[in-house]
Amino acid sequence: MAFMLRALKYRNYRLFFGGQIVSLTGSWITITATSWLVYRLTGSALLLGVVGFASQFPSFLLTPFAGIFIDRWNRHRLLVATQAMSMITSFVLAALTLTGTITIPWLIAVSIVQGLVNAFDMPTRQAFVVALIEDKNDLGNAIALNSSMFNAARLLGPTIAGAIIAASNEGWCFLIDGVSYLAVLGSLLAMRVGATRTTAGPHASPFEQFKEGWNYAYTHRAIRSIITLIALVCLVGVPYTVLMPIFAATVLHGGPHTLGFLMTASGGGALLGALYLAGRRSTVGLGRIIPMAASVFGVGLMMFAFSRVLWLSIALMVLTGFGFMVQVASSNTLLQIIVDDSKRGRVMSFFLMSYFGTTPFGSLIAGWMSERFGAPWTLALGGALCVAGAIWFATRSSLEYEIAPAFARADSLVE
Repeated sequence: MAFMLRALKYRNYRLFFGGQIVSLTGSWITITATSWLVYRLTGSALLLGVVGFASQFPSFLLTPFAGIFIDRWNRHRLLVATQAMSMITSFVLAALTLTGTITIPWLIAVSIVQGLVNAFDMPTRQAFVVALIEDKNDLGNAIALNSSMFNAARLLGPTIAGAIIAASNEGWCFLIDGVSYLAVLGSLLAMRVGATRTTAGPHASPFEQFKEGWNYAYTHRAIRSIITLIALVCLVGVPYTVLMPIFAATVLHGGPHTLGFLMTASGGGALLGALYLAGRRSTVGLGRIIPMAASVFGVGLMMFAFSRVLWLSIALMVLTGFGFMVQVASSNTLLQIIVDDSKRGRVMSFFLMSYFGTTPFGSLIAGWMSERFGAPWTLALGGALCVAGAIWFATRSSLEYEIAPAFARADSLVE
């Protein structure tokens, strides 16, 4: 167990871990409450997709350009600013809901603002973690623990949200989320960190730096393949989350508690996947694990699509959560090892653009297809395409040879 928690020996990382797990639990409460609020107000699968699109589309547009400034600015200060702004948006959403003035246009507007903040916040968090780990041999463990933290929150958040919604309304969920940001702000301010930026070519224009980062990511075959597979899975598979209220209410004939159970099961599977990666003693071989995990995710979605029994649906959500998290965390770890530090912010921005940026388009497509063909067939098709993408990735057999020099460089950093 101590081996699985070895990244926690660093004080700054312990502070980051503790603050983030509280805040992320609040964020998952809000995610679950938002989807239920939209479905309660409208009963529309299409509007579920529209709200999901509004919260994620700004990330698609801005995240690649945000990476330029993340490589220039102090990442610690930037993270304090983005977390403070996220807290404000949660309080605004709580006020609108508790006063009964919330409408779909208001919800879309607040979602857009939060999406703008996330465009800077998410890649900053990814790049900032590297500065908290002194021994780069522990970087893979830190990323796996980050995934564990994220999915422990994902496990708790939907369950709490389901109970709160059943007892009162969604507004209290948003209020709790706003308060939870105080934990992460406190932990960030308590850290003792030095410079957290690496500027290559200080006289280069933002456009030149963007072009440099893009060319670097595109011409590196391993980086390009990892990002492409993530983009495909997030486009056709991850939008299953916006369809969960339909499965909970219409397919499985439940209510907010059923939605909470399904989201919690997915989070539980993802937590198991993160713990599996945290227990690995080496990051070598992750290139082979990535397509296997994507296949597990796709098969789980296809089977879930046609399940009509709650216990089986919950079990399949565990499977999908496991597969997706292993793929994402393995991809994240490989990229952090492969990429040059001077380009880390930009490459992680491209990674997160593929992760979060394609999802809003998938949410719109999933909502549109569900209105016409039904949620089960929509989800089954997405799962099949995930499996096809995994097969494509697995056929690129030379990737392991391309990645090997990066592991050698990482080892030399601590010799």
